[in-house]
Amino acid sequence: MSDSAANPEIPRARYLASDNTSGLCPEAMDYLARANQVDDLAYGNDGWTTAASDGFRELFETDCEVFFVFNGTAANSLALASLCQSYHSVICHQLAHIETDECGGPEFFSNGSKLLTVAGEAGRITPAGIEATVTKRGDIHYPRPKVISLTQATEVGTVYDLADLRAIREVADRHDLRIHMDGARFANACAGLDVSPAELTWRAGVDVLCFSGTKNGLGFGEAVIFFDKRLALDFEYRCKQAGQLASKMRYLSAPWLGLLETGAWLSNAQHANAMAARLRDGLTDIEYVTPMFDTQANSVFLDMPGDLQNALRETGWTFYTFIGEGGVRFVCSWNTTPALIDELIADLKAAAARLGYDIAA
Repeated sequence: MSDSAANPEIPRARYLASDNTSGLCPEAMDYLARANQVDDLAYGNDGWTTAASDGFRELFETDCEVFFVFNGTAANSLALASLCQSYHSVICHQLAHIETDECGGPEFFSNGSKLLTVAGEAGRITPAGIEATVTKRGDIHYPRPKVISLTQATEVGTVYDLADLRAIREVADRHDLRIHMDGARFANACAGLDVSPAELTWRAGVDVLCFSGTKNGLGFGEAVIFFDKRLALDFEYRCKQAGQLASKMRYLSAPWLGLLETGAWLSNAQHANAMAARLRDGLTDIEYVTPMFDTQANSVFLDMPGDLQNALRETGWTFYTFIGEGGVRFVCSWNTTPALIDELIADLKAAAARLGYDIAA
């Protein structure tokens, strides 16, 4: 129980810092309860895991290899380790989650593969940036680039569209590079671009996707999906060694099956994106509150004066200020309501008026 629930004098906490703060969606909860009704085989040999894996193959319209792990850091780290040797390197954006927020996991699980970071506007790396990094050095003393890692949607709420991905694939083919996609908000990218999962992955040249369920209605559980099945060789052993082989795997896979069979994987993301757009559109008239990036998924980044930030915190709002390039980040989820967004807009405008900022009529 939160302090605000126990003490009515403390402002009620209102969570928009991350989509990690939301609960399980009804579809996930329903399938989790169903999986709990009877015993089943262990270590992924159960019917729920088989059905969920087949569900992903249907969704992506291809015969892919599917593995379930507990969280995104494990998914990314183990997927990258399967693509690299210790003397290889991974090219990623300087703001990428694998660089800034995974505690060296990708380097640890790959036994030392180096991350080579690249700058790029709006959280995206470009073909030119990749080309420059690959060709910077080619001598034996430098870790050989082997993988491009893309975050979809990016850490600042933008997306790679199909043209972006195809252009990056051209560079990858030229230099024999694999493409890994950190799909922490992959569903939101599909919803924002209105394209199919297949179009946004293997048809555009992605080799492996880490598809997040945690940020889209699950309590935990990510899917690591290999579109080139050869790259999945012995991946189950990596999972076991890393403590990611769930003995009761059905509790990871059954909620995923709920998202897949009901279409909630997409409708949840569509709703979250719509709430982010509602927030963006409601904050266009406050002095010194300006968007930092286009809102293309479920995140809104704003430049905001410090006194306004403090005023929001004092009324119970939660948000991050250390993600991306500073400023304030709000993230909407499957259960964010229009009423909650309107409360935030109203509180921010009231605080701005109280502090003397102009608000357009």
